[in-house]
Amino acid sequence: MSTPGTVYLVGAGPGDPGLLTLRGLECLQKADLVLYDGLVNPLLLRHTRAEAERTCRAESAASGLIKQDEINDYLVAAAKAGKTVVRLKGGDPYIFGRGSEEAAALAAAGIPFEVVPGITAATAAAIYAGLSLTHREEASAVAFITGHEDPAKGVTVLDYTALASFPGTLVFYMGLSRVQNIASALMSKGKPTETPVAVICRATTPFQKTVQGTLATIANDVKQGGLHAPSLVVVGNCVRLRETVGWFENRPLLGVKLGITRPEDQVDESIARACELGAQPVVLPTIEIEHPADWGEVDGAIRRLSRFAWLVFTSGNGVRHFMGRVYELGLDARALGTCQLAVVGRETARSLAAFGLKADLVPATFRAEGLVAELGPLVAGKQVLWPTASRGRDVLIEGLTQAGAQVTAVVAYQNRDISHWPPVERDAFARGEIHYVGLSSPSIARNFARLSAAAVSVANAGSSGTGLPTKLVSISPLTTEAAREAGLEIAGEAAEPTWDGVLSEITRLHLLAEEESY
Repeated sequence: MSTPGTVYLVGAGPGDPGLLTLRGLECLQKADLVLYDGLVNPLLLRHTRAEAERTCRAESAASGLIKQDEINDYLVAAAKAGKTVVRLKGGDPYIFGRGSEEAAALAAAGIPFEVVPGITAATAAAIYAGLSLTHREEASAVAFITGHEDPAKGVTVLDYTALASFPGTLVFYMGLSRVQNIASALMSKGKPTETPVAVICRATTPFQKTVQGTLATIANDVKQGGLHAPSLVVVGNCVRLRETVGWFENRPLLGVKLGITRPEDQVDESIARACELGAQPVVLPTIEIEHPADWGEVDGAIRRLSRFAWLVFTSGNGVRHFMGRVYELGLDARALGTCQLAVVGRETARSLAAFGLKADLVPATFRAEGLVAELGPLVAGKQVLWPTASRGRDVLIEGLTQAGAQVTAVVAYQNRDISHWPPVERDAFARGEIHYVGLSSPSIARNFARLSAAAVSVANAGSSGTGLPTKLVSISPLTTEAAREAGLEIAGEAAEPTWDGVLSEITRLHLLAEEESY
């Protein structure tokens, strides 16, 4: 009989992918199977290579909905098959998350398990909405209460007389559909009708929305506000603090879905930056980066590095693949000898710095022409090595050759077009749900044109297409030119040819559109 695997009951936090704990991250990285709740942000699955399956608890026979007993049995079976399993649960596993039921089932079956606490929805939702659940002047206690009791009990076990006199903040989980009942019950037991109330929906996500009122008005306020589950109801004087300490809902791209077209293995930094701005990142890779089919040319150039006066990089990919190969051959930065280093821009310089190397030349203009203009006078009669992509522009070779340099270009990585987008992302684009898309190179722009046309074609075949309201933002004039040649309309162009520049332009366009809508 095989040794059973371990099950990790991991709290994923309430929605913001940055709220996952370090221990939760470690568990995801070593998992063979991840079963994640419907409230878990799918971006967290980028931290695992495991098979991932979405579960959603409900007393319904609808497709895709799984009962709790079935989930328990699945966890046991997977562990008995020797798999390391992560049960990824929204918020904290033990705060209205039924994690204790799963733990009990595992213990009864003799399955080793570990519970990894998560940031529960109440604390995160309150903080992201600008509320302090405890405050020495407003509330010295806080109570977490279910707003949706087990229907099998038949009658409520909540003591609303005690809750109405509770000396602090009340937080009702899953209370949106019963907010009128909750408010009425509290008022009937003596809670003042003017007691402040906030209802927070989709907390810590780019779609967070908060409605404020009092016990007397909140049911109507919620109806007018158009809130959706999941939501929490916060009752108490702490709600008054929201106007002075609110922060999250002021982020400039809150509620914006932002398409990131960079290669799949290079989007993490862009995802993090989009989240910081309040946007919901949608990964729409258009190209993939691979090793060259044959390392022969690169290896030969590495062996001859002492002959080159300058080593030139025009992308972070070139840096990572070339320097990675140096290390794979058992060498290190000392192999570069007396080579001076030139890069096309700040992001490429940052990639070089990751290998402990500092660029000797970063042009003021972050493009090949700027690099040629500044490097050209320094390379006459000298040998220059350029690790480049399998496709791209010849501006660098032509410009430096005309300046008198002997340029050797070696293919350090392959740039290939993605053939299709995953169905979920494809359909979201075709339905017009993605507000902005950043295009960060001419090859990305050209393949985006093909992929976006294919997405709309599929949607129209199912009579669900809505056209292309998505606004496209280009990273550079060359990318803009390639996009327009491919039939795309460009709404804006980055002032600085970096992804931060793209995000800055998207932010500018969005704030301008909001001003014009007022």
